Amino acid sequence: VEINLDFFGNIDESTGEVEVQVDLSEPEEEIVPEPVDLEVDQAIEAALSELRNELRSKDGDWYVVHTYSGMENRVKQNIDSRARTLNMEGSIFETVVPTEDAVELRKGERKQVTRNVLPGYVLVRMDLTDDSWQVVRHTPSVTGFVGHANNPVPLSLDEVERMLTPSVEARVVATSPKQSSRGKKKIEVVDFAVGESITVVDGPFSGVHGTITEINTSNQRLKANVEIMGRETPVDLTFTQIKKI
Repeated sequence: VEINLDFFGNIDESTGEVEVQVDLSEPEEEIVPEPVDLEVDQAIEAALSELRNELRSKDGDWYVVHTYSGMENRVKQNIDSRARTLNMEGSIFETVVPTEDAVELRKGERKQVTRNVLPGYVLVRMDLTDDSWQVVRHTPSVTGFVGHANNPVPLSLDEVERMLTPSVEARVVATSPKQSSRGKKKIEVVDFAVGESITVVDGPFSGVHGTITEINTSNQRLKANVEIMGRETPVDLTFTQIKKI
């Protein structure tokens, strides 16, 4: 009796070994792209042009302040309050926490969130003097300026624009009922990450351990290397077929 164990893998001619790829997932559903409104893209470009002009017309330079994790909004409020209380509004003009809209996948459910682009950092537009440095540096939950401790280097306007672009795009898209080819929300998987160890809990290889090598957020699938017949084999799985070790 001839038994065919060919999984349609690739044969390494030098060693004669077969690279096996096994697909344990359900057939993919056809994803129909949403209609794209070019007017929204034009509105985004106009808003970004307005942002560029606004940045170039404002006084002061932009600096990055490091904060304790999760304290970004509190630090912004504290810096603004100290600038008013200590009559430093002529030197400390503006504080910004750059944000972006994203979609998190958690336990198979999608949740829209607004999160910080730079966790642990706040942008401050100011004229750097000894007094203004002291006010910002000694704000509660501020750990220091990014760069030289006593003489931080300001950001370029292009750098500031890149940091503020996600929030500008999100604001324009939020006011339009149609989809844009730009400003699309990022999709991130909260439950799993590349490099994590997992166990297959459903399908013919239930109970086999593996390591995640790739995550596809658009169709909630991933690739993992698992041990089959004594060798490491890449397989295609859905999120529901695995659990973290």
